[in-house]
Amino acid sequence: MFRSNIILSVLFFSFICVSCDSNRVYDEYKSVPNAWNKDSIINFKINPPDSINRYNLFVNLRNTNEYKYNNLFLIVEMVFPHGKTIKDTLEYKMADPTGKLLGTGLTDVKENKLWYKEGVVFKEEGMYSVNIQHAMRENGKVNGVVDLEGITDVGFRIEKINNN
Repeated sequence: MFRSNIILSVLFFSFICVSCDSNRVYDEYKSVPNAWNKDSIINFKINPPDSINRYNLFVNLRNTNEYKYNNLFLIVEMVFPHGKTIKDTLEYKMADPTGKLLGTGLTDVKENKLWYKEGVVFKEEGMYSVNIQHAMRENGKVNGVVDLEGITDVGFRIEKINNN
């Protein structure tokens, strides 16, 4: 009896958490095994719900204390259904001036919700593809970081903008 009450409580709490996130249209993570290789492209296939509403797009990251940089450079490419491609090189702040990692989370794993694009309307019907890879370099070095440590998961999120 006690165990079934716990299970019901957990299910109820989970339902409430998911229900509170009503703006979420798409939210997926992919794990990064051990280290994120510079040639490893993380791909998300997205079929937007409509071609009328506006959406905010985010890159989500989970990182540990093994991440040793103050910032993060990403190359994010969006491929449209009819072949058009938009490629952006983005920089995100990952630590404060004291070196403390930014993000949410009470454990050693921090979660970061990073802006990618704002107010996007998916005008083309069909499957979109989003490709994400890191483009980190150490100061004074020509070659990039081959294996980026400390990133455990990379995600992509789409949120509907409420027009209240």
